[in-house]
Amino acid sequence: MSGIKKVVLAYSGGLDTSVIAKWLSETYDCEVVTFTADLGQGGEVEPARAKAQAMGIKEIFIEDLREEFVRDFVYPMFRANTLYEGEYLLGTSIARPLIAKRLVEIADATGADAISHGATGKGNDQVRFELGAYALKPGVKVIAPWRDWDLNSREKLMAYCESRNIAVDKKRGTKSPYSMDANLLHISYEGDLLENPGAEPEEDMWLWTVSPENAPDKATYIELGYVKGDIVAIDGEKMSPATVLATLNKIAGDNGIGRSDIVENRYVGMKSRGCYETPGGTVMLKAHRAIESITLDRELAHLKDDLMPRYASMIYNGYWWSPERLALQQLIDYSQLYVNGKVRLKLYKGNVVVVGRESDDSLFDMNIATFEDDAGAYDQKDAAGFIKLNALRMRIAAGKGRKFK
Repeated sequence: MSGIKKVVLAYSGGLDTSVIAKWLSETYDCEVVTFTADLGQGGEVEPARAKAQAMGIKEIFIEDLREEFVRDFVYPMFRANTLYEGEYLLGTSIARPLIAKRLVEIADATGADAISHGATGKGNDQVRFELGAYALKPGVKVIAPWRDWDLNSREKLMAYCESRNIAVDKKRGTKSPYSMDANLLHISYEGDLLENPGAEPEEDMWLWTVSPENAPDKATYIELGYVKGDIVAIDGEKMSPATVLATLNKIAGDNGIGRSDIVENRYVGMKSRGCYETPGGTVMLKAHRAIESITLDRELAHLKDDLMPRYASMIYNGYWWSPERLALQQLIDYSQLYVNGKVRLKLYKGNVVVVGRESDDSLFDMNIATFEDDAGAYDQKDAAGFIKLNALRMRIAAGKGRKFK
């Protein structure tokens, strides 16, 4: 790319992006602007400022985006009960559109010519960052160093740092640690021994959850309050979205909830094994389906379930800012107008059990559903005609001698 004078880099302060910051400056003879997002990944993000300053970077953006992340990205996704390939709660995927949004906004604000990220050419994140950026700023230039340079191993990156006096944290000799990504929704682990899908993860790998075996022997009960499909209170205490998720992470993690070990199909075509801790999200999914079970119309609930896998793929593949996702979100949000009430849960040794749900907008009618005398609320004779009409097409086919085996 020619004419690059300023680049906004999604900067974590870690090994990869520290190398990229220096590499961009040297390769393009350009000014580098760093953007570090606090999405609740834990630890301090402020050290990224000192690292950027040590490399001579003048414009440094460090932003607390936790509330926006949960309110505008995590909550809308959970209204759809979203799971990718039946297991993955999309913790990494849902963070990328927000980062892409801020990258292009900062590029506009600083007059930058391009944006850059540290995603590799093998992964999904390059797609998510760039699809988001192009959707929001069609003419943006994107620099993806992992697709251009020859620093194609952690060892080479570390050698690059040593040759240029770039500080690197948590080096483990010449051996790379797990590749990890964290935010308020989850923490992910890839690489190292996890590249063998037959190898069991080491117990000390997990950071947010105790093992179910070591979880308390006494169950923990919690009550979640819902308004229009979103959790607004825990045990009667009103909380902001980010506080809700952080609180659930702690409670669920202490009870051994939220671990998953998945082999997933990446958008770029390969299979990838990853381990995830999503304690709060695991509770949220179970509870949301419980409150919907009494407040959603049957066909609307089934329609949501039909559409959910496509919605999940849109997020996983990086199409958060696409017209199809935005249109589908309108339907999902409309479905949540009466998803109000409370859900009570029992958390015990890795399990989330729904023990009660109630709502002023409940469609559950005990007078109709009861196995006792319903006092005429439901005429059981009506079922005969219902069954015959639904059997009509099968009776006609059978009468013609058709057999399906």
